[in-house]
Amino acid sequence: MASTARRDAPEPPDFGILKRLARDQLIYLLEQLPGRKDLFIEPDLMSPLDRIANVSVLKHEVDKLYRVENRPAPSTSDQLCFLVRPRVRTMRYIADIVNADKMSGRSRKYKIIFSPQKFYACEMVLEEEGVFGDVTCDEWSFYLLPLDEDIISMELPEFFRDYFLEGDHRWINSVARALQLLNSLYGPFSRVYGIGRCAKMSYELWRDLEEESENDGQGRKPEIGNIFLMDRDMDYVTALCSQVVYEGLVDDTFRIKCGSVDFGPEVTSSDKSIKVLLNAQDKIFSQIRNEHFSSVFGFLSQKSRNLQAQYDRRQGMDIKQMKNFVSQELKGLKQEHRLLSLHIGACESIMKKKTKQDFQEMIKVEHALLEGFDIRESTSFIEEHIDRQVSPIESLRLMCLLSITENGLIPKDYRSLKTQYLQSYGPEHLLTFHNLKRIGLLTEQAAGETLTAVESRVSKLVTDRAAGKITDAFNSLAKKSNFRAISKKLSLIPRVDGEYNLKMPPDMAYVFSGAYTPLSCKIVEQVLERRGWQGLEEVVRLLNGNEFAMADGAPEDGAGGDAQRVVVAVFLGGCTFSEIAALRFLGKERGCRFIFLTTAITSSARMMEAMAEAKA
Repeated sequence: MASTARRDAPEPPDFGILKRLARDQLIYLLEQLPGRKDLFIEPDLMSPLDRIANVSVLKHEVDKLYRVENRPAPSTSDQLCFLVRPRVRTMRYIADIVNADKMSGRSRKYKIIFSPQKFYACEMVLEEEGVFGDVTCDEWSFYLLPLDEDIISMELPEFFRDYFLEGDHRWINSVARALQLLNSLYGPFSRVYGIGRCAKMSYELWRDLEEESENDGQGRKPEIGNIFLMDRDMDYVTALCSQVVYEGLVDDTFRIKCGSVDFGPEVTSSDKSIKVLLNAQDKIFSQIRNEHFSSVFGFLSQKSRNLQAQYDRRQGMDIKQMKNFVSQELKGLKQEHRLLSLHIGACESIMKKKTKQDFQEMIKVEHALLEGFDIRESTSFIEEHIDRQVSPIESLRLMCLLSITENGLIPKDYRSLKTQYLQSYGPEHLLTFHNLKRIGLLTEQAAGETLTAVESRVSKLVTDRAAGKITDAFNSLAKKSNFRAISKKLSLIPRVDGEYNLKMPPDMAYVFSGAYTPLSCKIVEQVLERRGWQGLEEVVRLLNGNEFAMADGAPEDGAGGDAQRVVVAVFLGGCTFSEIAALRFLGKERGCRFIFLTTAITSSARMMEAMAEAKA
């Protein structure tokens, strides 16, 4: 792929300690309510919990486990413990239980464990409901869940909507604490880079936390040298494109949840579903996860032939050899065979679904949008997609991609597409359009009026300080994407003579069939190469700034050992499997190791669902 002189990437640090810390703290918190108790768990904490503690650990002094649901609690225990996210509706659910007990004259003990932290708003709700004095509150600092050897997730899918749409800053504290934890275990980080408003705030709060705490990490040998923070709104285009690497397609088709996937009967060729953990331990998956889908079938059929050849070796064996084969190899071969048939089943299922959806045609339209060609034909394709009612989420995604690559839709197109969409999928989606406009995903080009003109008019009406705040609001309302200019500056559309080689790709663009290099990954590559933002001033201006670069006693080239070749890429607002595959590729080429820390794994469908007000 690249020059033969490249170094192998260093091994990733052992993130198992994060699981052990979280598990030990949870057991400690449960022990704070001595005696038998019933435990109520919020549904979206079930999967993360499953990854760090099995039921036998949770049964530690716990009689029964319940899900936090809308219906009343059936528990008969005298002690109730609630393991929840800090949400207002959950507080009302708990308050209803406590108040119902008070009405019936029943006396119980109640404990709320917030994960990852409690918010003032939650305490206010408990106080309003008159139960604040009846419950004890604790925090379970479960910030980081390792999903794989190089992926760590905060499992906060709501972060994207809360911060980028609602402008709610409450999760920034959680991000800063997560960074502090990572730094204390695997740092100190010598170089920190970042771009985006949320990235900058998180970094500044993290530095404040570091200054407050007695930093005892000095003198320890770091395992991670560099960290790069990036806001999701720096690059919406990559998240909106159809994924074509195997792991991305599995996520788009079956929805990977917390590192595992449910393969239904259509994959398992039986009448039951199987839950499969997708990580580096799966020998088949680890070899195909980052591959372009066109290479996967060939690899699987070759693997199948090799496996058959290993089975066939039994034919000429004597008893002793057969005994060795059965005791040493057979179990491994059977496991590999099981995984192989599952991945072949998954590939067939993906092919069926994609053929039904005109996937090739859709990819062509996306590539045309990215390159800025045939915009009218692409618009017609989107209109036809809406009229045929293929999928409300897919139609929205294509409209957003058209808008963001074209720096907004011309008013006539915007009105026409919006009207057709609402007629096709229902008027309840009207609020979704409002949300997409606010966040800058689906905007209308203003007829000749620039943002500065609006700002100057506003500043005449109000004082300077208030104008500043309103300008901030306008910035998010009328965010220019500048995609074309950025794409040109960073050469995001590769110019290739002849056919792009997807089997032996020359660059990161293979994750989108050689048509486009993910902007987020290109920024990371350029900044790490230059050790900062020098020479990227124009790109930074087009991305609306908020960039930073800090080097805390960073060692010179060659010094600092393997740690300097380990980079944590932090995605605030979600990271896609395409970006993960692209940076893994870059890491192999450059002899460095990327670790991915994200608020949650995202995809175009998850982004659209986060913006939707009606259930699309």
